[in-house]
Amino acid sequence: MKTLTALILLALLPLPLTLADTKSAEETLKVADFLQDISVTIRSEGQYSRSEGSGVLITRKIDGELVTFVWTCGHVVDNLRTIRTIIEEGAPIKVVEFDDVRIIKELVEGGRRVGEINMDATVVKYSDADDGEDLALLMVRAKDYGKASARFHLTAKSNIIPIGTELFHVGSLLGQMGSNSMTSGIVSQVGRIHGKVEFDQTTVTAFPGSSGGGVYLKNGTYVGMIVRGAGEGFNLMVPIRRMKKWAMKHDIMWALDPAIKAPPVEEILNLPIESTKKKSVGDSRGSKKKKEFNLAFPHLINTLQYIDEDTKGVDTRLLIGEATKLEFR
Repeated sequence: MKTLTALILLALLPLPLTLADTKSAEETLKVADFLQDISVTIRSEGQYSRSEGSGVLITRKIDGELVTFVWTCGHVVDNLRTIRTIIEEGAPIKVVEFDDVRIIKELVEGGRRVGEINMDATVVKYSDADDGEDLALLMVRAKDYGKASARFHLTAKSNIIPIGTELFHVGSLLGQMGSNSMTSGIVSQVGRIHGKVEFDQTTVTAFPGSSGGGVYLKNGTYVGMIVRGAGEGFNLMVPIRRMKKWAMKHDIMWALDPAIKAPPVEEILNLPIESTKKKSVGDSRGSKKKKEFNLAFPHLINTLQYIDEDTKGVDTRLLIGEATKLEFR
């Protein structure tokens, strides 16, 4: 009887970690550190509004200097967009311009936050969320800002990541307060059509502020960008195959593929920021007149703060899980 009891107790003891288990855990920690290193918070502060989202760093050597770029969502920086009319060769032309975006990188040592680095970035390429791809490419003005660079899944043989594939997401959940939060999930559906474009569905946990954050395979390879959501377990990402098509269309594949040489900085800054025409420009940003947005499910999930011009009070709207019509100042 004693022998039987001893055998039962021995069977209930946890099995020791094998060499393979230890190696797998070490690899996961390396991937986590890498994803933390390439993830940043995007803060776009307009005169009457403020938006916070997420972004992913890439670095390119241009003319002997290390230049840092950031992939994020178009709607994260949309509040910085303005249009002015100029006269060129006797004809009026509308020019799209953006104020600078603030890039915030967390500094962590030994698991403890020790500070942050703030840098300004300019919008290089932009596509809006309503009629476009909801993508934006930024360039950090300071040189040698970032050292790490995202690795993108560009293999032509497997453009579609199969349903059930395990994923990581790193983003600024709830904005800077939740910067570099890491969550996990799977690909839950492929080829969701929302509006005019295609998304993939994922169960990675995302909250307002996650927009623009990368979605990765377990080895740290970037496969998509969180853009819309309707709950913690139902989120849509722009798949890398759609980002690739957009980059090829606008001749910026160098921002995804390190094998393609990037043009000089001056040439990058002269790229047309926006190549598609919006249906309407809307009210000026200084106007007190309200603009109405009908947000269809699923919603954009960045955190927006609209500041009342008269009271200077801040009205924060978290754009997730609300099926009602919202009014923004």
